[in-house]
Amino acid sequence: MKIFAERLKELRIENNLTTIELAEKLNVKNPTISRWENEVQIPNIEYLYKIAKLFNVTSDYLIGLEN
Repeated sequence: MKIFAERLKELRIENNLTTIELAEKLNVKNPTISRWENEVQIPNIEYLYKIAKLFNVTSDYLIGLEN
């Protein structure tokens, strides 16, 4: 879960997005992004797919199975 949180935050920052902007793009509330980035919660498979597609990475990358 730590790897996902780190990579999500890193990708968000690299793409110059605030948590609010990312939340809007994924159609979730801002606290959801904060919970994901702070390792409180992990996204379900639907959101994992949306995040991967948005940032043009694989879901395996997001969860730490590839670099």
